[in-house]
Amino acid sequence: MDHLFTVSLVSWHDGEPLLRAVRESVFIREQNVPPELEWDGLDETSRHALALSAKGDAIGCGRILPDGHIGRIAVVPQWRKQTVGTAIMEALLNDARAHGFKRVEVDAQVYAIPFYRRFGFEEDGEEFMDAGIPHRKMWLRL
Repeated sequence: MDHLFTVSLVSWHDGEPLLRAVRESVFIREQNVPPELEWDGLDETSRHALALSAKGDAIGCGRILPDGHIGRIAVVPQWRKQTVGTAIMEALLNDARAHGFKRVEVDAQVYAIPFYRRFGFEEDGEEFMDAGIPHRKMWLRL
């Protein structure tokens, strides 16, 4: 496998088929998130980070909502543990800073809390269930 990849910021309009493919693979098929929860109607107004392999395959994504909420971070299984998620988060955080956000938030799946802590996110509140998966709210002051 060629381990080179790029991350770009794209609109939903420009990236929808590739973004949709990653999220359907990771959230709907792998994590059993119901499609009606995954497709929440917020994509059109969000900015998206899209990771592509050197061959042009969609391998990861994430989004930031207009209110600074980061979410839908997903990396296809064969590309995990290869800094794709880190590069996606860095692109979204840089975008948030460029747009003047003072704070961003995530609803982190509990298993992923250590990932977000590496960026300086702090937990806030109690664990809660979303789409049958335990989460915690986390925030980061930029």
